Amino acid sequence: MPIKTFRGQLADNAIDTIILHTNTGSTGYRLVKFELMFVDLATSIKSVVKIYKTVQSTATDTIDFNDNTLLAAGILSGKADQTAYPEDMITIFDNEIFNQDIYITHAEVAGSASLNYYIELEQVKLDLNENTVATLKDIRNLS
Repeated sequence: MPIKTFRGQLADNAIDTIILHTNTGSTGYRLVKFELMFVDLATSIKSVVKIYKTVQSTATDTIDFNDNTLLAAGILSGKADQTAYPEDMITIFDNEIFNQDIYITHAEVAGSASLNYYIELEQVKLDLNENTVATLKDIRNLS
């Protein structure tokens, strides 16, 4: 199936929305790549980026894998002096299929640095039953 790519830059405490919903809900998506990158290598960074299936009111630096609305989490950290302190990036994501918008949050722990993100989503054609299941799961997550 086709791969859709999304990239952007998030400031500290920012939340981005990626519009994916359709009128019929017959197009689903699966996360296949999630990467984070410094904006400025001369800046120290310690950031948490998360991708959710539901709207988030705030960006936090805590990661809770018990949260069924969490699709992915990533950590990017590094010092301005990268010869002595190389960067670290860890990303973990779920294999779940979803058919609604997703929300990306960024919380910077060590300061107020921005970062870049890159996401690849595999587009999946959903039959009526898969469409219903994906939509009902999203509705349940809203309540």
